[in-house]
Amino acid sequence: MIVFPAIDLKDGQCVRLRQGDLARSTVFNSDAAAQARSFETAGFDWLHVVDLNGAVAGSSINSSAVRNILAAIAMPVQLGGGIRDLSGIEAWLVAGVARVVLGTAAVRNPALVREAARQFPGRIAVGIDARNGVVAVDGWTASAEIGATELAQRYEGAGIAAIIFTDITRDGMLQGVNVEATAAMSSAVTIPVIASGGVSSVDDVRRLKLSGAPIAGVIIGRALYDGRIEPAEALSAAKD
Repeated sequence: MIVFPAIDLKDGQCVRLRQGDLARSTVFNSDAAAQARSFETAGFDWLHVVDLNGAVAGSSINSSAVRNILAAIAMPVQLGGGIRDLSGIEAWLVAGVARVVLGTAAVRNPALVREAARQFPGRIAVGIDARNGVVAVDGWTASAEIGATELAQRYEGAGIAAIIFTDITRDGMLQGVNVEATAAMSSAVTIPVIASGGVSSVDDVRRLKLSGAPIAGVIIGRALYDGRIEPAEALSAAKD
């Protein structure tokens, strides 16, 4: 299982939200590149980055901060938030992003996602963010009225590298990851599923490992920033 530390960007700064609410953000580091370097130094193999402003605006807003991150580290970066056309996908891949995450586009423009996966094999992920099992879009500000697992199943056979499943109700709340829903989705599709939202302790990583489902990874945000989880502890639990 891969552990992805998360950098969520709002106005160029590393923040954590509560339940996806931009008005309920806490700034943890004003220097995104320095934060990325600290994660790499801690031994992580991947970095998960989200342009929060971009997710709402529908275009990349924190481009400068993302480019600074890419210049500061060698480990691969997966990036989501506001990327909704082929030119934007290609531009970020050329800039050095290893994997582009498509969320709103996965609901509203499935043809784009399929075409991107065809053109850039192994480099396109689908972000499925759900509130009470129903997919949310536009930076979690609107409901798509489709179930999370149903959306995941629509991309079977499309060449998607991974699905990032986030339980919005738990995101940033430190209430524990939704193991049951993540395991159910992971068991329902052959696409690798990455868990996100609510990870509060290393026990959450262990619970995902022990679920019996082939969960491919876990994204950790606030619990790393406030010291509830030590990097070495999380990495060890993911490997055990």
